[in-house]
Amino acid sequence: MSNSQDPKLIERCQHGDRKALEQLVETYERPVYNAAFRFLGNPDDAADVTQAVFLKAFEHLDQYDPKFKFFSWIYRIAINESINHVKRNRKQQPLDEYLVSDVDSPEELVQSGDISREIQKGLMSLEEHYRAVVVLRHFSDCSYQQISDILQIPEKTVKSRLYSARQLMKDMLNEQALG
Repeated sequence: MSNSQDPKLIERCQHGDRKALEQLVETYERPVYNAAFRFLGNPDDAADVTQAVFLKAFEHLDQYDPKFKFFSWIYRIAINESINHVKRNRKQQPLDEYLVSDVDSPEELVQSGDISREIQKGLMSLEEHYRAVVVLRHFSDCSYQQISDILQIPEKTVKSRLYSARQLMKDMLNEQALG
């Protein structure tokens, strides 16, 4: 999701052009919100984080390094803000509410149309570093290299975390189906 107009828009933003700012927000608001929503599992929290991401991004636009894609930079801010939000609210939002399953088998999940909800519950049960790679890869369609850039970790670490996260999700979903 890289836009060839980004460098020009960023330069215009840095010079106070509000139209350029609006264009950047319009381009990246939905992907940032979707990543935050998948990470947090709550639309209100995702909206709050999205707003914080853009505020932080534009407050620190002078720190943006044009060697990197703006997409990667703003996604890194989104993931970090989502992680910070979880840490700030950990005591207020126990994960137990996300782990309760009232469906017995995968067939019933599909039949009831609740598989998406079960996947979201499983996603919410993952540690933040696993959740970040899953959200970026499967819900934001980022490449391994993009994830590496966004999270500032080696590509091998991305692949390892993604593999581990998938295994954890698989085990959790199988356990719920048997439980």
